[in-house]
Amino acid sequence: MKHKIQDLATLDFYQNRGRVKWVIFGFSLIISVGSIYYTNTLVEELKERERRQIDLYASALEYASVHSENLTFIFQDIIQENKSIPVITTDAAGNPIENRNIVIKKNSTEEETQQQLRAELIEMKAVYEPIKLTEDYYIYYKNSELLTRLKYYPYVQLSVILVFGVLAYALFNQSKVAEQNRLWAGLTKETAHQLGTPLASLMAWIDYFKNSPVWEENKEVIMELDKDVKKLVMVTERFSNIGSTPVIKAENVYHVIEDTIAYLRPRISSKVEIQLNTHAENIDAMINKSLFEWVIENICKNAVDAMKGQGSIQIDIVKESEKFVFVDISDTGKGMEKGMFKRVFNPGFTTRQRGWGLGLTLAKRIIEGYHKGRIFVNASELGRGTTFRIVLHGVTDQIVSKNNANWDNL
Repeated sequence: MKHKIQDLATLDFYQNRGRVKWVIFGFSLIISVGSIYYTNTLVEELKERERRQIDLYASALEYASVHSENLTFIFQDIIQENKSIPVITTDAAGNPIENRNIVIKKNSTEEETQQQLRAELIEMKAVYEPIKLTEDYYIYYKNSELLTRLKYYPYVQLSVILVFGVLAYALFNQSKVAEQNRLWAGLTKETAHQLGTPLASLMAWIDYFKNSPVWEENKEVIMELDKDVKKLVMVTERFSNIGSTPVIKAENVYHVIEDTIAYLRPRISSKVEIQLNTHAENIDAMINKSLFEWVIENICKNAVDAMKGQGSIQIDIVKESEKFVFVDISDTGKGMEKGMFKRVFNPGFTTRQRGWGLGLTLAKRIIEGYHKGRIFVNASELGRGTTFRIVLHGVTDQIVSKNNANWDNL
């Protein structure tokens, strides 16, 4: 019972993951705003404190200019204690007279020093109004380095948190995908293993019938059964290849697709016509035969469903260059809107009442994951049909991977 409650909680969390994301985003926003507000409050308090310190500094200078008696306390405890706030005193014309806490560049000439101080003055004027001591004496200042760093600290902090969050999310997502892949591979291999025993038995029975007295009378039926058993063996091989590295080698694409169509024709609606077109029958590409046949079957079966069992499928094979081979599969089905071009490859996406929505997902995984090629909706028009394009590597392009292939020009 405890495990069932945990499973239900996990399922509820998964089904409401969109809402959970918004809740997490809301909390993050509240934390961010709170952090910025609190830091800005501290910055304002420090600004006020530094303003009072500058006022005291100005009063001390003004007092020192009037009284010439013992000024030890003023110089040591007030003027010289300012070790953080940048200050420049000027005359009425704005010429720098004295400065404190301004880092002067090393080996600067008198002229270069004056230029640097004037540049600092421009920056100070943009921040605070000067304090007027006399008609010929002004004090300019700006925020201390500590206050400046504190002012931008929350933004730096939030940036670091954001980068860390993105990296953590990417890592978590990648680990989740890897776990799903391991589960997928395990299930497919187990399925292939379970199919092995009954298939071996069926193959033995077919061999028995071929050598029995019933062969001549039921030859056609036995041959069709033999084809279906061989197809099941191929399906088992496909499942075995999932999760492991399949053998990719040069194959004649025309002959592979032709064999696939020959198997499909008697097993789909008789009102669907399949045509295979090519400018040459000796076009080779780097494929795994059993997995590539699976892709062609899935796309053709989807096309039959889109046409509701009536229409035509046209398959065009084009050797685009020495590097790439195109396989275009077009149907006369209902078509789709442009916004669905990428969604059709998402797991679970289907327009049928009955269906898992995994056919095109599997096709994409096989072509892009194992063959390092590409599969996409090349064109579609509502009411007129859809064309899927498969891009394969030619025999002379064995080493090229998806990362360095120039897909944008295809």
